[in-house]
Amino acid sequence: MPAEFKYEIVEKIAVLSESSKGWSKELNLISWNDRDPKYDIREWSPDGEKMGKGITLSVEEARILKEALSSREI
Repeated sequence: MPAEFKYEIVEKIAVLSESSKGWSKELNLISWNDRDPKYDIREWSPDGEKMGKGITLSVEEARILKEALSSREI
């Protein structure tokens, strides 16, 4: 039996893309299991009830990612 977890979307920051089926890849600030919020990138169903696999980043990890991306020509 999978362990239960809870989450709260503290802030919706950006929708990065949307699939033809309506799922959206989003950057949000999420509190997992009542812990401090982390930056989170993952896909969400159109109704926001289901989520795909994603990645969470601490504030420091997000800062490093931001610096790495800003130093590159995209």
